[in-house]
Amino acid sequence: MAQSVYRMFADNLPLRASKVALIDADSGRSATYGQLSEEVDLIADFLAGAEVSSGDRVIVHVRKGIFEVAAMLAASKIGATVVNVNVQWTAEQLAYVAADCEAKALIIGREALRNLELLPRFVQRILVMGAKDVAIPDGCEAASALAPTGQAREQVIRDSDLAMIIYTSGSTGLPKGVMLTHANICIGADSVIAYLQLGEDDRLLSVLPYSFDAGLNQLTTMLRTGGTVVHQPIAFPSELIRAVQTHGVTGFAGVPPLWSQVVRFLDEARSPLPSLRLITNTGGKIAPNILERMPAVFPGVAIYLMYGLTEAFRSTFLKPEKFARKMGSIGQAIPNAQVYVIKHGHGRAAPGEQGELVHAGPLVSLGYWGKPELTRQKIRPCPELVDLLGDTPVVYSGDLVRVDEDGDLWFVGRMDDMIKTSGFRLSPTEVEDLLSRSGLITDVVAFGVEDDDLGQVVHVALTPLGDFSEAALMAHCRRVMPHYMIPRRFHTWPGSMPRTSSGKLDRPQIISRFKARASGVLQEPASLQ
Repeated sequence: MAQSVYRMFADNLPLRASKVALIDADSGRSATYGQLSEEVDLIADFLAGAEVSSGDRVIVHVRKGIFEVAAMLAASKIGATVVNVNVQWTAEQLAYVAADCEAKALIIGREALRNLELLPRFVQRILVMGAKDVAIPDGCEAASALAPTGQAREQVIRDSDLAMIIYTSGSTGLPKGVMLTHANICIGADSVIAYLQLGEDDRLLSVLPYSFDAGLNQLTTMLRTGGTVVHQPIAFPSELIRAVQTHGVTGFAGVPPLWSQVVRFLDEARSPLPSLRLITNTGGKIAPNILERMPAVFPGVAIYLMYGLTEAFRSTFLKPEKFARKMGSIGQAIPNAQVYVIKHGHGRAAPGEQGELVHAGPLVSLGYWGKPELTRQKIRPCPELVDLLGDTPVVYSGDLVRVDEDGDLWFVGRMDDMIKTSGFRLSPTEVEDLLSRSGLITDVVAFGVEDDDLGQVVHVALTPLGDFSEAALMAHCRRVMPHYMIPRRFHTWPGSMPRTSSGKLDRPQIISRFKARASGVLQEPASLQ
C-alpha cells in the first residue's frame, strides 16, 4: 500500500470519486473524494505558486472542517511538511511555532488576521479562509479567490521523508515539534485499522484536533480504508450525540473530560445510537465512576481504552472483551508497535512490578524538530533491552506503568511534573512564563491537581508583587493563554519561596504543601490562604 499521506487519499479516486469523504456536521456541508481532490489541487496550486517545495513547512491553522483537510493534503501533495496548529492556540503560540519551524507559508482562518504582525518576517505567503468580506493585507490571498493553475505536481515521496511536525508542550517549557515520517503515519493508520477492524463503511466522528496524533489517526484511517470522517468542531455532548445519530457514525474517539460530559449527558437523556459500534479513549485515565457507566449508556458498543504519546504515535490498547474485568487498563501493544516496561538498572519488569514504559519499532518518530540534544535524551538505546534490541533507539515515555499477570499494562503516573488537562499536556514552565509576563508576581510555580472531569486542573503558587490583584492576573491569563491552560486557583505565598542549595525554587516542597491544601488534608494558617 502507498506509504505517503497524500497517496492514502489519492488512491481512493479511481473507485471512490463519488463517495462522501468528509462531512462538516455544523454546516451540513459534505465533500466526496472527487470534490475534495478539486479543493486539494486549488490549494496545492497556490502553494506551488508561492514557491513552496519539498521539505518546506506549511502551517495549517484553521477551524476543523473540509478546508483544513484539503490544506493538509495539498501541502503533502507537493512534498511539503504539514504543521497543523490547533485553532485554540493563541497568536503568540502560533508565531512561536512559525518561527521555530521556519514556516514558508501559512493557511489560516480570518480570525488570525488580527495578529499578523506577530509572525516572523520570513513567512512569504498566507492563504486566508473565509475572508470574502474582510480586507486582505499584502502578502495574503483569500481562499475564495483561488483559481486552478495546474502548477502543482505530485512529488515522489519516500516513506522516510518528514510528513508532519506535531507541536506539543514539553519539560523545557516552550512547545516542541515532534517529527513524524510518512511511514510513521501510514503504518500507524494500518495498525489502528487492524485492531479496530475499520473498513470503508465506517464513519468516524472527528472531535479531537488534527494537531493531536490520536485525532490525526481518525482521518488517516478513513483515508486508508476509503471511509468517511464526520467533523464536529462543537464539543457539546448534545451536538456530538446529534451528529452520531444524524450521520450514522460508527466510531467515536474522545479524551477523558469529553467522555465525562458525554456519559453524564446520556445518563440523563438516554438516546438510541443504532449506528455506533465502537468508542475509543486516549489522552489520560477516565475517572472510575465514568468508566463504570459507559457500558450502560453505550449498550452493545465495543469500548477501547488506548494509550499513546506523540513521540511514538500510537502504543497500546485494551481489547473490548477485557473491559469489564480490567476497567482502566491500557492493555498491550498495538500491531506494529513494541512496548516494554523497564526497571532502570535492573531489566524488564515482571508481573506485579512497575517500571517506565518504553517504545520501539516503526512508529517511533524522528524526534524533535531543531532539538538534537533533546531528541537524544528522549530517544536512545536502552541498556535493559540490549539482549532484544541491541543498540536500536527506544522512546522513553516518562510514564510509570504496572504489568499484571496477563501482560496487560496499568498506568500509574507521570515520572515528571507535566500537567495533563482536557486532553492537553502542559509544561508548568510554559504556564509560569506567561504568568510572569504579567508583572504582578515574582516567584511562581504551576502544578496539576487531579480533577474527575478534566484529568487535572492547573493550580499556581505565587508570591505577589506590589498592588497584586487576582482579578488582574486572571484577566492577563485570559488574554495570553488558551482556555485549558488558565489556572483554576491561585495560592499566595508570603515572601520569598523556599530555595534549594543551588538557589532554585524548591518545587517539590512548594507543590506538596499546596496539593495537600487543595485536597483538604492540610489546614494552612491565614498567611498562606
